[in-house]
Amino acid sequence: MLDAGQPCLEVRNLVVEFPNRHGTLTALNDVSLTIQPGEILGVVGESGAGKSMTGAAILGLLERPGHIAGGEILLTGRRIDSLGDREMEQVRGREIGAIFQDPLTSLNPLFTVGAQLSETIRQHGQGITRAQTRARAIELLREVGIPGPAERIDHYPHQFSGGMRQRVVIALALAANPRLIIADEPTTALDVSIQAQITGLLRRLCKDHGTAVMLVTHDMGVIAETADRVAVMYAGRVVEVGPVEQVLKTPAHPYTRGLMASIPALGARVEKLHQIDGSMPRLNAIPVGCAFNPRCKSAGPRCYRERPDLVPSSAGEAACWLYEGGVE
Repeated sequence: MLDAGQPCLEVRNLVVEFPNRHGTLTALNDVSLTIQPGEILGVVGESGAGKSMTGAAILGLLERPGHIAGGEILLTGRRIDSLGDREMEQVRGREIGAIFQDPLTSLNPLFTVGAQLSETIRQHGQGITRAQTRARAIELLREVGIPGPAERIDHYPHQFSGGMRQRVVIALALAANPRLIIADEPTTALDVSIQAQITGLLRRLCKDHGTAVMLVTHDMGVIAETADRVAVMYAGRVVEVGPVEQVLKTPAHPYTRGLMASIPALGARVEKLHQIDGSMPRLNAIPVGCAFNPRCKSAGPRCYRERPDLVPSSAGEAACWLYEGGVE
């Protein structure tokens, strides 16, 4: 049972490093996040920002030689970043579910979806009969909107459309009633209409089950439709965090403002679409000071010397010297 007000997930000052023969690359640098039960936190940013890396660290799925070099990850108040591989296997699935971008990577083409759901249910259930397992699998398929679940349970993944396969993966993630779901780009491979159905389904299931969701995406539209709060990441750090409506309407960090300006307005005719000049820095070439300074039109001398921390801003918190003493 959670204490009143206790976050489902707390990530405190997380540092992830990848040592190599030339030195050590820091993929995540002092990342802190919280997610409350029943809340959807959107994590957004360009490719290379550290979004998926954060999810992998929480799930204990960092590829070696990558490792957590600092900070803490707490699930309902219990520290999980120091657990061994066998202990983390019990946490994954039972307490933390995962939904990935391509459902075919999560589904075995040689087994029916019912067999795969039943295996997951049995693995995390205690004293459940075969008949109860099948009934639970059918109920999960019905809950995620699969038509005719009693018949479809015996079909193979290739007999489902892309959107239906993603619904099956969501059912797999829910099979053990986890406290937290990490959804990593769950709608990228889907067309717009199916994308809307999946995001609506995630939101409904989150509220119905009280499950916390970390939604990783590069799409601000998905964030606007789905998330309660948003964390904007850049070069392995959180540069802005706050309620979705506030951050999208009045973005504080120059990077967030650039992302929002890059979204064309419906019905507006423009000669040239806005873009943020430059690109995300490589891990071995992150600038001194604020990592965004080479691309920022508001950068001042201080931005090239010192790295800003998150401080209160107009929309929540932003890691920018504009909100803490100025850029000079």
